[in-house]
Amino acid sequence: MSSDSTIRVGALSIRYLLDGSASQGLGVFELEVPPGANVPPPHSHTLNEECVYVLEGTLRYAVDGDVRDLGPGEWMRTPKGSVHAFSNPHAQAARALIIQSPDVGAQYFRDVAAIVNAGGAPDLGALVAVMGRYGLVPAARLGA
Repeated sequence: MSSDSTIRVGALSIRYLLDGSASQGLGVFELEVPPGANVPPPHSHTLNEECVYVLEGTLRYAVDGDVRDLGPGEWMRTPKGSVHAFSNPHAQAARALIIQSPDVGAQYFRDVAAIVNAGGAPDLGALVAVMGRYGLVPAARLGA
């Protein structure tokens, strides 16, 4: 995939390797999280499950309250409906492979990017609406 296939959501980079959204199949993308980057709020997926596998750096990942710092070769599974979140409070960028079944698809990230990258504070109502269209549910009310 060429570098212009990278989707930037704030400081996060998403590069799809396999977009399974059209076939409701498996999706695979690389996620790069710089140190201290703004990340999505804790949320769950009503339509899919997810697995994160760290390639470089250390990614803090939480599933249903189980918080771990994952290094290269370590992974966690997020079952459908489980509340999960990630962050990078460490000194170097983290890069992970994300596998979803079925895939939410690259268009979800493009839709989120259009809101987050618009400048100024993101429109939280618009973000929640986009999340809802793709089966994602914030764990707590955004902005509360």
